[in-house]
Amino acid sequence: MMIQHAFHKLIPLAVALALSACSTFMPPAQVDVVTPAQWQAPLPHQGSVGSLTQWWDQQGDPLLVELIAAAQAVSPSISQALARVETARAQQATARSALLPNLNAQYAASRGVGQPNFPVTTTQQLGLQSAWEIDVVGANRAVSRAALANVQGTQAQWHDARVSVAAEVANLYYSLSTCQQQLALARRDAASRQETARLTEINAKVGFLAPSVSAMARASAADGNSRLTQQSALCDLDTKGLVALTAIPEPDLKAKLAAALVKTARAAPISVASVPAQTIAQRPDVFSAERDVVVASAQVGNAKAQRLPRLSLNGSIAGTRLTTGGVDQDGTTWSFGPLAISLPLFDAGQRAAAVTASEANYEAVVMAYRGKVRQAVREVEEALVNLQSTAARTDDAIVSTRGYAESLSATQSRFGQGLASLVELEDARRNALASESSQLALALERNRAWVALYRALGGGFEPDAVTKTASN
Repeated sequence: MMIQHAFHKLIPLAVALALSACSTFMPPAQVDVVTPAQWQAPLPHQGSVGSLTQWWDQQGDPLLVELIAAAQAVSPSISQALARVETARAQQATARSALLPNLNAQYAASRGVGQPNFPVTTTQQLGLQSAWEIDVVGANRAVSRAALANVQGTQAQWHDARVSVAAEVANLYYSLSTCQQQLALARRDAASRQETARLTEINAKVGFLAPSVSAMARASAADGNSRLTQQSALCDLDTKGLVALTAIPEPDLKAKLAAALVKTARAAPISVASVPAQTIAQRPDVFSAERDVVVASAQVGNAKAQRLPRLSLNGSIAGTRLTTGGVDQDGTTWSFGPLAISLPLFDAGQRAAAVTASEANYEAVVMAYRGKVRQAVREVEEALVNLQSTAARTDDAIVSTRGYAESLSATQSRFGQGLASLVELEDARRNALASESSQLALALERNRAWVALYRALGGGFEPDAVTKTASN
């Protein structure tokens, strides 16, 4: 009787402890982060797009959109991210099921003689059995909360993987476009050097020029051919890179590229919110890191809840039929209970160690989240700086290219009249080549800065949509 009396007192105590456990055991699931009040780098205002999810369509290049879609369809990183989403959903379903009773149906049949001189008896039983751990301490709710946050985080990682693949394809596509323009430039330069070498060789043979001048012209032509070969190889490498990313057969890809890359690839502009906190919230990696904090907080709550009493309830109901000597007897049996409570007493510090480990993990995850926010701010700022820098250098690059091109044309004319030396011509040619090549490289740098800004802004990630989807 004393044990029964103590048991009845213990149940209300366990329930009271449990009701306060959920609100006090878990550290904050949302932590404060420091973001600047405004961007320090100038914002680009050349234009805007309605949504970053449609940004690639704004480029006006259907082939780029096609290549990105092809790469995303075969990307191992995206496939792995999608697998993690499905795994997280399965874990979420398991966590949710722990909050509800388990119900099993059972059928049993037996035939035999229970006692001597009794007829053979057939026994059949059909029933339901239920078991339920009443989550008074909140342990299962904490696991379910962590599973939901984990689903949201993996969905954000999947989006981040798609953004990364799209950016990689775009950067390689822009690189190939620039490479082909550089190839055309190298081809013109090589042809010009070859023609100069031919004319110089003729003049040297008739004695108008020294043999050393002819040798210098031949060396310049050979250098031009070498540059042309090298540039062609670089373009082939970019093409093979696109083949690897998209899984499109190389002959088919080359045919598509030959028809599409007829103009300079140019990224569409992006509008940027002036409030950094608003921008950072749209990044999938930051959102995922924030979900990690929620998971870590719930894990602390679950670890602490394991040290509290646990309450479970079982029950069953079954219909029984006994058949003896051709006579059937039907009956119903049921049970409610046992209502059992278990109280951890001694585990050699195992549960305490689990709490310590979960709290340490929580602190590490919080620090990682805050570091991710700082890194996000840095990436946006760097992209803005690069955009401003490339815009400021564009006009000077155009003037430089035009000036060196005019100087080369004039020097070639003077050289043809014998009024300029080959050294002057080569200097003018070298300056013109370097200037035009730098202008092409600057255009590529600007496109890559736009892509970097696209990634830094989250690539059209919508946290509200992910939260709503994962909760359903």
